[in-house]
Amino acid sequence: MTLLARINQPADLRGLSNSQLLRLAGEIRDFLIRHVAVTGGHLGPNLGAVELTLALHRVFDSPHDTLLWDVGHQAYVHKIVTGRAGQFPGLRQRGGMSGYPSREESAHDHIEHSHASVALSYADGMAKARGITGETDRHIVAVVGDGALTGGLAWEALNNIAAAPERPVVIVVNDNGRSYAPTVGGLAQHLAALRTHAGYERLLGWGKQTLGGAGTPGRAVYRTLHAAKEGLKDALAPQPLFADLGLKYVGPVDGHDIPALEAALERAKDHGAPVIVHCITRKGLGYEPAERDDEDHMHGVGPIDPQTGRPLRSGGPSWSAEFGRELVSLAARNRELVAITAAMPGSVGLGDFAARYPDRFFDVGIAEQHAVASAAGLAMAGMHPVVAVYGTFLNRALDQVLMDLALHRLGATLVLDRSGVTGDDGPSHNGLWDLAMLQAVPGLRIAAPRDVPTLQEELGQAVSISDAPTVLRYPRGSVPPALPAIRRVGGVDVLREARGAGVLLIAVGTTAHIALDAAELCAERGVEVTVVDPRWVKPLPDGLLGLAAGHVLVATVEDGLRTGGVGAAVGQSLREADLQVPVRTFGVTDGFPAQGTRAEVLAEAGLTAQAIAQCLVTAVPVGSAGPGPT
Repeated sequence: MTLLARINQPADLRGLSNSQLLRLAGEIRDFLIRHVAVTGGHLGPNLGAVELTLALHRVFDSPHDTLLWDVGHQAYVHKIVTGRAGQFPGLRQRGGMSGYPSREESAHDHIEHSHASVALSYADGMAKARGITGETDRHIVAVVGDGALTGGLAWEALNNIAAAPERPVVIVVNDNGRSYAPTVGGLAQHLAALRTHAGYERLLGWGKQTLGGAGTPGRAVYRTLHAAKEGLKDALAPQPLFADLGLKYVGPVDGHDIPALEAALERAKDHGAPVIVHCITRKGLGYEPAERDDEDHMHGVGPIDPQTGRPLRSGGPSWSAEFGRELVSLAARNRELVAITAAMPGSVGLGDFAARYPDRFFDVGIAEQHAVASAAGLAMAGMHPVVAVYGTFLNRALDQVLMDLALHRLGATLVLDRSGVTGDDGPSHNGLWDLAMLQAVPGLRIAAPRDVPTLQEELGQAVSISDAPTVLRYPRGSVPPALPAIRRVGGVDVLREARGAGVLLIAVGTTAHIALDAAELCAERGVEVTVVDPRWVKPLPDGLLGLAAGHVLVATVEDGLRTGGVGAAVGQSLREADLQVPVRTFGVTDGFPAQGTRAEVLAEAGLTAQAIAQCLVTAVPVGSAGPGPT
């Protein structure tokens, strides 16, 4: 029997010897590689957090003590040692185990979503609550990556935690020098300086051993050196950043040395006040393909060959890659174009732009609010910034979109990668909110391309607008085949033209493919459907009203929320124009759909050709449609 097979709860770790722990760490890495290779998932972060997780669960008593994982993508090892190893075949699958902590799965889990920099705020709130209830014997531990410390929310929480020394919180900084990409900014430089301090500690340890054995003179020299320790620390490692906040600093600690980790965590546990334990880890450790991957150490992977690390499936060009390629082309002709991302240049397709135009590229770290506010400054100074982030992460910067871009009528373009349904990364990674939230932003314009030609056209139009913010949004994955328009009417692309005045089906972005298939199914049952793509969905193009007037029913299809989305805007526009045409909207009703493939989530929301066709045929009886518009 393997050691791993004997681990069903954290208590099972506490009787293991150091040699057994090393063996267990190796077994866990083999387990992770074997299972993530099949399902896909966050491999690199978990390979780097094995020893740290084992040490945490040996020193603290979860769930009596609370372990909070910031972002949570590095919690696979935590799941293994809390009795869920047998659930890994269903990792990130429909009805299976979540790729993030899940309160439904285990009492050991707390924060379920994937948005960074929040764990310290949870820790602060829990510490306050336990101070009120008197549960002071329950430790609170927040595990935060160095990348997450580039987010301003983490520092707001630190400011509050440090102000209350009577409320002990253990902050474990899992420092691998990266988030998705290498961590950037002044904090990254500070942590790098602290890493070099580990060499000083080894020097001091050598001095104690060597000089201590050299008689009275040697011991005197050592005492002199030790007395200067704090001053040397400040010179070699600028610890005042934490010390001046009133936070005890422990480290740096080798994040793969379990005895050293446990000693540091025990010190922190007994300190009785807020303390930071700084652990140096290596993302992707123990798996050669991940260690060789300089871009992100196999941060997130699909199914791979476990021997080589190579993907088992290679799709066509991605939306991210096509966007990046077109932005580079536009930048070659327009020196005012600059690009901004929040810690994920490769993930959003900006790698080539960063390499070609390093002086026009800015990675701000996990700081979406700053990214958008900084874009406002760039726009005021004559640049046209393009801010590329995941759709779900724009939620964090809505105030800046409103007050910094829209209020000042600034020309900046927000590119929302992985908008709509993303699927297997669970509820918090879906980009379902943008179309609904951004409808409320005055003056803002939103484009939703359906294929590469419309992506190129709409991105070019977006970056030419200088008096309002623009948004370009597209889903995750490979771009679909091109869908050429039959004609363009008042800014609207007509993709399929019916013979009668049946249904006008308005498709947003890539839902055009589903809409066309639905139209064919309707035609087979005697209901004629015209399919159009408005291209720009805020404001709606003028031609849409004229097209709607010639049909007995208008329907909209979007892969975002129905509430407040494009369908709602279409209905409002028809009412304001006194057009008495009924509107049927198709979209996502539940803003937090369970994990599954994109196709599974769309099917559950009724966003399939079959489901849409059935609704339209029911709503428009055969033969009820008169002649269509001329």
